[in-house]
Amino acid sequence: MIDTTRTDIPEGEERLRLDVEDGIGVLTLCRPAKLNAWSWESTRQLGLIADRIRFDPSVRAVLLRAEGRAFCAGIDVSAPGGAITGRSGAERARAYYEGIRWAHERFAAFARLPQPVVAAVQGYCLGFGFELALMADVRIAARDAVFALPEAQLGLAVDAGGDLRIAREAGTGWAKFLALTGRRLDATTAERLHLVQLVADETELEATARAVAAEIAANAPLAVQGVKRAVDAYAEAPLTAALDRTALSAALTLTSEDAAEGYAAKGARRAPRFEGK
Repeated sequence: MIDTTRTDIPEGEERLRLDVEDGIGVLTLCRPAKLNAWSWESTRQLGLIADRIRFDPSVRAVLLRAEGRAFCAGIDVSAPGGAITGRSGAERARAYYEGIRWAHERFAAFARLPQPVVAAVQGYCLGFGFELALMADVRIAARDAVFALPEAQLGLAVDAGGDLRIAREAGTGWAKFLALTGRRLDATTAERLHLVQLVADETELEATARAVAAEIAANAPLAVQGVKRAVDAYAEAPLTAALDRTALSAALTLTSEDAAEGYAAKGARRAPRFEGK
């Protein structure tokens, strides 16, 4: 795993970039060659940037966007520190559990920013990419956006609360259907399920999302932040305890033989042979 004590983002190693423009903190996933695939280092940088945004009075709203043809295609399995080791299965499970809990803390710093977050989603928004988008307060999708939680197809549990957030937004039936099957959603269906608020043509996505962020930024900051806190306090009251159970479930699946089989099958382009162990 990465060094979680670092507080710097070296030039050339950015996974995300923050630019402040006219009251909007533009947070960009900036690894288009990797389809903005996510890693432990991405999580560390998200937490650092969230702390910067939180106390910056010049940021009235946040626009979460991505460079390239995909928003985020999921976890980067090739990233350094991706695998957690241990002397036994139990020690590895414990290390994964604490690692995922650490990640949840970084995600919470982002999801609970006082400033509202508007996500602009294009192309693939898979696995953790979908979960990241669901952490935003408002989601706007391009017509070519594709959403999915494919973790079960790889032998894994959903580990960042995406299924729980879908249950909150679309209902438990849809959360189970999507997470249990790994099926993909197009933007129109995602809008119908209330998982995105607006759908725009690909060429209009950036302008549409910026316009919404600007509309929020133009309103009274204390009122805007009060609205976000009040809604979140009502909607997310049970989420913390649920996320803890999610971390434990994910840790157990990440150390399973089924997970190794799932990744191996994906790489070999064959159907996985899961044995429940």
